[in-house]
Amino acid sequence: MASVPGFTLEAAKAILTEILTAFNTPENVQKLTEAKEGSGNEMLKMMQFVFPLATQIQMDVIKNYGFPEGKDGVIQFAQLIRALEREDAEIAQLHSQVLSYFLPPLTINSSTEASL
Repeated sequence: MASVPGFTLEAAKAILTEILTAFNTPENVQKLTEAKEGSGNEMLKMMQFVFPLATQIQMDVIKNYGFPEGKDGVIQFAQLIRALEREDAEIAQLHSQVLSYFLPPLTINSSTEASL
């Protein structure tokens, strides 16, 4: 895995925070809300409409930190973050918040939960 100059725990936290800020700009909130409403709770539609939009927002942020543009940069960033979240609870929490924009909320069947 190629390294990104200056990628530290602090840089990872700053990037994740900036991605969350980007998701919450009025323009992106509107786009994401429309995509989620159009997808309902269907995973296939989420992958068609929400995932590409959220990925683009993330790409627009990480390219400013030396990551390659496009899917290679996103994959590299995700791999680095996954490695760091094992070491740092704050990164794990921030990454979890970022991922919540990509995935529909999970609903757990209460009868399944009771049998666990």
